[in-house]
Amino acid sequence: MAYDSFNILTSTAVPLPIENVDTDQIIPARFLKATERVGFGDNLFRDWRYNPDNTPKTDFVLNDPTYKGKILVGGKNFGSGSSREHAAWAIYDYGFRCVVSSFFADIFRNNCLNIGVLPVQVSAEFLEKIFAAVYDNPDTEIEVNLPAQTITLLATGDFETFEINSYKKSNMLNGFDDIDYLLNIKSDIQEFAKTLPL
Repeated sequence: MAYDSFNILTSTAVPLPIENVDTDQIIPARFLKATERVGFGDNLFRDWRYNPDNTPKTDFVLNDPTYKGKILVGGKNFGSGSSREHAAWAIYDYGFRCVVSSFFADIFRNNCLNIGVLPVQVSAEFLEKIFAAVYDNPDTEIEVNLPAQTITLLATGDFETFEINSYKKSNMLNGFDDIDYLLNIKSDIQEFAKTLPL
């Protein structure tokens, strides 16, 4: 498996109610030198998390021990900007397994799906409901059910459904990237190849 399979995630959430978060804010360009997916979490939101002298900015949510969990809740238009897949790597490497927003940039969404981070797009109204619940009680748990394609505030039972491509859904349920998927159907490909004319 390329990454952990995703089925049902129940977790508290980290609120980041900022709109138009772009990939350079998620992982600044100066940290894109590595080609493996590890280590990027250290620099997730680097310029928002740290001062120039590398001391943590106490007012940034990732430095606030009040909020924790495997779900990042962002504002509208999350992941805009350049197509760097390192942004999704940084989110995964930090420990997030799901990002919730009312709108995602398409390339960022696909990069997340390719490496095991589930982007859940909800209505603007439900997003505000999530933010309100988390700010009211940081221990609020959210259930993200991939098989059922639902996201639920467990304390109230409020939920919404979300869309996901069926191929990407299957891959996430199995922990497959595109190469894993092809390897998994290798015998089918080989049998089909035998039917082709030489």
